[in-house]
Amino acid sequence: MNTSRRDLMRWQFDLTWSLSEYHLERLVPEDFLWEPSPLSWTVRPAPDGTWVTDWAETEPDPVPTPTIAWLTWHIDWWWSVALDHVRSRAPRDRAEITWPGDGEAAVARLRALREEWLTVLEHLDEPALDAPATFPWQDDPQYTVAHTIAWVNAELMKNVTEIGQLRLLRAASRPASSDRIA
Repeated sequence: MNTSRRDLMRWQFDLTWSLSEYHLERLVPEDFLWEPSPLSWTVRPAPDGTWVTDWAETEPDPVPTPTIAWLTWHIDWWWSVALDHVRSRAPRDRAEITWPGDGEAAVARLRALREEWLTVLEHLDEPALDAPATFPWQDDPQYTVAHTIAWVNAELMKNVTEIGQLRLLRAASRPASSDRIA
C-alpha cells in the first residue's frame, strides 16, 4: 500500500479525534468548571459577559491544574492560530479567542474547528506539506507545514487526554449523572 504523507496525517488525526469524541460526548455541564486542585487555571466571567482565561506569560512552578473549560479554550486558541498560519492569514491574538460560556458551546466550537481542519487537510498536496511553517515555531526554516500538522495531532492528543483524565477524576468523585453533552 502506498500511503501519502497527507493520508497518514489524516489517519493519525482521525484516530486522535476518535479519542476526543469519546471524552467530549461524555462530559456533563458541571465537568467544565470543576477545579481539581487548590491551584487551578480556569476561565472566569468578566463584567462585560465574556470569559477571561487564567494565564501567565512565564509558566509558573508548580504549573496550575487546568479545568476542562480552560483546556477547551486552550485547544480553541492554539488550533485557531494553527489554522490561521496554515491558511496564510494573520494569526489571532490569544486574547481574541474567548471561552464561549458553557460546555455545550465549547464542544460545538471544537467540532467546528475539526471541520475546518479537515478542509485544510483535504486541500494540501505534497508540495504544500513541504512549505515552510512558522507555527508553533518562530521563524525556524527547518519546519514545514507537515511538521505543523504533526504538532496539531500531538497537541490535540495531549489536551484531550488531559480532558479525559479530569473527566474520569471528577466522575470518580461524584454521584452518577445522566446529563450528558452530546
